Amino acid sequence: MQFIETRGNDGRKPSSVPFSEAILSPSASFGGLYVPQELPNLNEAFLTGHLSSHYKTLALDFLQNFGIDIETEVLEEALKRYDTFDDPSNPVPLSKVEDDCFVSELYHGPTRAFKDMALQPFGYILSKLAQKRGEHYLIMAATSGDTGPATLETFKDQEGVQVACLYPDGGTSDVQRLQMVTEDASNLKVIGVEGNFDDTQNTLKKLLASEDFKAELADRNIKLSAANSVNFGRIIFQIIYHIHSYLELVRQNEIAMGEKIYLVIPSGNFGNALGAYYAKKAGLPIEKILISSNINNILTDWITNGAYDLTTRELIQTESPAMDILKSSNVERIMFDKFGPARTKELMEALANDGKYQLSEEELASLREDFDASFSDDAECEAVLGAYAKKGYIMDPHTATCMKAYENLREKDLKTVVYSTAEWTKFSPAVAKALGKEVAHDTEALKWVSEHANVTVPPMIHGLFDKPVIHSVVVAKESIKGEMLNFL
Repeated sequence: MQFIETRGNDGRKPSSVPFSEAILSPSASFGGLYVPQELPNLNEAFLTGHLSSHYKTLALDFLQNFGIDIETEVLEEALKRYDTFDDPSNPVPLSKVEDDCFVSELYHGPTRAFKDMALQPFGYILSKLAQKRGEHYLIMAATSGDTGPATLETFKDQEGVQVACLYPDGGTSDVQRLQMVTEDASNLKVIGVEGNFDDTQNTLKKLLASEDFKAELADRNIKLSAANSVNFGRIIFQIIYHIHSYLELVRQNEIAMGEKIYLVIPSGNFGNALGAYYAKKAGLPIEKILISSNINNILTDWITNGAYDLTTRELIQTESPAMDILKSSNVERIMFDKFGPARTKELMEALANDGKYQLSEEELASLREDFDASFSDDAECEAVLGAYAKKGYIMDPHTATCMKAYENLREKDLKTVVYSTAEWTKFSPAVAKALGKEVAHDTEALKWVSEHANVTVPPMIHGLFDKPVIHSVVVAKESIKGEMLNFL
């Protein structure tokens, strides 16, 4: 399987690369991204063949059908990372919350968020590639709250890699911040940034594309890669749990094989939604992918009217901070698949130069064949959290945004899977508020929600508040590069 570039080829990079090169060096020509030249076939024979499969068996077969250039033994070891999840036999439980609505709980890994699903195996694979080549890598990560902890967890103490993790100071929950700043492995560096997530991600993408920065790293015999979903090594693992959700519905006799379903995905950087799109395109019976956002609803505008306009917006901090994003990287991969490299390059350059672009009527119609979208503000999310708590189900604010899309956007009477991307413990003050208690600090909120909703706080969250803070530096975005070089 070869990977090609979303903005076309500049004549300096190879016109296509294998998977290993795409994940080790994820920046493509003209600042674009790598995408697979083709997809595996998720036909009925493939799906039926995995009705009784363990998640790891499904994942291994899917990866091998993708034809990636990673040895089977490495893939098998990488997938063993799922054995550390709450239930190794079923790392992604599917919970029924309505007669036709099911929540895929993606947060049962070590950092209690869906990023573990991709980053746990991906981190192992990338580290093994570096070791096999005798190379040393700086892995950059920019986070709105969940990528950072998951990246640090998977790469800590791994040979051949050092990690620099950027987070927006004041732009994450207390638990998310503590998960990062208390990490004590010597190969990890956590940097708070004065600004928002878009500032951190923009800096990351510029450094990935910077020949000067790569030259400075080369002087230290270090190569550069990234753990954000600009790296397809993240996306490939995010396709698999959509297949698993479908198979779970069949196993639970909720649907017949071949019956279509809706997916509802809370989206910030669009990686989770991209994984669903690739699954749909490969043959998974998905009617439509419904995207939910918070009040930073630029994706709703893009999907409903084709406008992507940063010039009229400022990022708003909300109770669902992982969606406090205005520049969603993986939108580019959708546009490449729909409109081709030349148009994608034109649109992305318009966004960079003018801060906006507008899809044509035909392009919008093509986008809406696969997607629809809605958004919820914090008050609407709190109402959803409270309503489901009364039914005995506790969800986090990101998941809560999905319920409006579930109720309002479905055009057919089909079963629906909602993706829960984080455990409630990462946003306990918002959950406590929704349940009727204003609480200022996470420690009190965790205790109150646990007692009043009869839910357990896992030990990896409880223990955070007793750990010493190792990483206290906060810098202006202009100082990020220097801080990384000092760390190295």
